[in-house]
Amino acid sequence: MTLLESYIFKSNQNVYSDGAGVFTNNGVEIKNLDGPINKNEFENLIKLEVYNFINQSFDNVVVLVGAGASVTNNEFQTDENGRATSGVTVAKIAADILAELKDGRYTVIVDKSNKSLDVFDLEKISVISHYRFYEKSKSGVSNLTSKILQNDGTLKSACNLEDLLSNLFSYKKFVSPEDEVKFNNTITAILDIIKKATFYDYNSSLFKHRGFLNVISKIGKSENKINIVTTNYDTLLEDAAESMNATVFDGFSFSQIPQFDSTMFDWKLVKNVSNIKSHELEYKQKVFNLLKIHGSLTWERLEENDTVIRKNKNTISKPVMVFPSSDKYAQSYEKPYFDLFTKFQELLKKPNTIFITTGFSFSDNHISRMILSAIKTNESLSTLITDFSIAPHTPNDNWKELTALLEDHYQIAFLQATMNDNLSDYLGANPDEN
Repeated sequence: MTLLESYIFKSNQNVYSDGAGVFTNNGVEIKNLDGPINKNEFENLIKLEVYNFINQSFDNVVVLVGAGASVTNNEFQTDENGRATSGVTVAKIAADILAELKDGRYTVIVDKSNKSLDVFDLEKISVISHYRFYEKSKSGVSNLTSKILQNDGTLKSACNLEDLLSNLFSYKKFVSPEDEVKFNNTITAILDIIKKATFYDYNSSLFKHRGFLNVISKIGKSENKINIVTTNYDTLLEDAAESMNATVFDGFSFSQIPQFDSTMFDWKLVKNVSNIKSHELEYKQKVFNLLKIHGSLTWERLEENDTVIRKNKNTISKPVMVFPSSDKYAQSYEKPYFDLFTKFQELLKKPNTIFITTGFSFSDNHISRMILSAIKTNESLSTLITDFSIAPHTPNDNWKELTALLEDHYQIAFLQATMNDNLSDYLGANPDEN
């Protein structure tokens, strides 16, 4: 059995499945005195499993929010500036890059003015940079190919945007002088498209981040902040927190021009509560640490002193972001990413920790290996992985290792629920209130 089957919930004790309305636990149809249970009863059973898994008086709560958590209808809807208004997948962004570069021209905004760039189309620049990738034939054999387009002009599904970008970055120093300007323009255009594709503002009718934050704020102990780690550049989590009057420590100082300072994560918000017999501390609720380990649309680097500051995303032309590429691991050693990854690793090592992922496919090796190592070495770490349907049709090695660890009775559970669908319903359920 694999995660790609129709599991709704899976732990090392129980596997709940919905087979076209036939609800089973460990392969046996679930019944009560009146016969087979209905969908509501089935969902309540799963909510009970999730509740028992995540509500164990954990001292430390860590949540990883991946790209899938920002995906809504996967329609590339844009505003008047060409910026996305709803979340899309990386594959959708790749298709948009193909379309935007097709005519050999791309317009960027520089100092509030339009500038037209002469660019290569995606097929041409892949040829120039000697991009090669593997795709499986009908017989299942992996074949090396250099043609990224299908006969109808669309991208082959096996063409990986991260690999292509890595190839372009690596090849920059080998580009011939006559192609150099156009080659660099093309990279600039691709990165601008990625930035626009993640620029969406928080819309509560599309994104469910506020409900998600409300739910996870109730997990763990009141004196400890919830730690949210995200690979996303967008500001959905910050915006959702602001809409519910929550407080976010994002690693920046509370100054007029916020500057990055990783020690900010260690502070808490408390006040003195006086009573007759003692002097107590009361901790402010709904306070989150937010670690944006791949950067943000709101970050800008000051070249004169290499300081990273936070600003309104509408005022930044070159945000500090780790763009998708296979050398993300190397980039993670740069400032400020190194501090953020170090903090993330420390959080996973803490005793009595619940770790929850949403929208994360475990395809990022530099993050996945850190998580897998923590699962194997931190005996008091419990891990709930949601959105497991976003795993590729051919599971990557990290997914395979996760399932192997589950079979070896590590504290891992899988839940089929998404951030923008029903995840909050499962995480926020209390069987005592039903």
